[in-house]
Amino acid sequence: MEPDRARLRLVSGIEPPAAPASRQVAGTGVPALGRVRLLALDAHGRALDWMSWQEATCLYVRGAVAWTLGQPCLSVRGGTSRATGLRSLVELHPIVAARGHAHARAIDPTPALTNSALFARDQHLCMYCGQGHPRQQLTRDHVHPVSRGGADIWENVVTACFACNSRKGNRTPTQASMPLLAVPYRPSWIEHLILSNRNILADQMAFLSSQLPKRRRH
Repeated sequence: MEPDRARLRLVSGIEPPAAPASRQVAGTGVPALGRVRLLALDAHGRALDWMSWQEATCLYVRGAVAWTLGQPCLSVRGGTSRATGLRSLVELHPIVAARGHAHARAIDPTPALTNSALFARDQHLCMYCGQGHPRQQLTRDHVHPVSRGGADIWENVVTACFACNSRKGNRTPTQASMPLLAVPYRPSWIEHLILSNRNILADQMAFLSSQLPKRRRH
């Protein structure tokens, strides 16, 4: 995750040209325009999820934005008004709080256990051999096998490559002589948000970091 303060511009309805180096996600060489996501909060400042610039623009246009944080990071231009001859412009901020009631996820933030979220938690590393692998070569392994009463919960699953999962088979790590490299844990919602976005802007990272659990997991 590379914090990036680059200013991005978007002309709606027109395919943007390739971004210069100053507007790329640091270290990737890939234009940041299509990858940037805005952090959505409820009106009380509780983090809900990431949203696209299109979703954020709808909130601004509908007057559903309660408040924002950070300097504008995206400029979205729309059509030209017949009455004024002026073209509409919406400046999007990296953190946007929407009006309305608190989202249930903000009150009881429990990340859904999906393979994408699991692989992100384990940084796409096999928890047995320690090697990094592409997503297609990763699997969800149950530390205590389901066939032996193990549950499909965060605390009982780790990322494993196909080779290690096959080698472990229907055994526990101890029985297979394959010690885990890290203890599986249930990430908080804030940790999940950080793990699920590889292109977090600096203002967003500062906000999320301030809400991380006091006790850090290893």
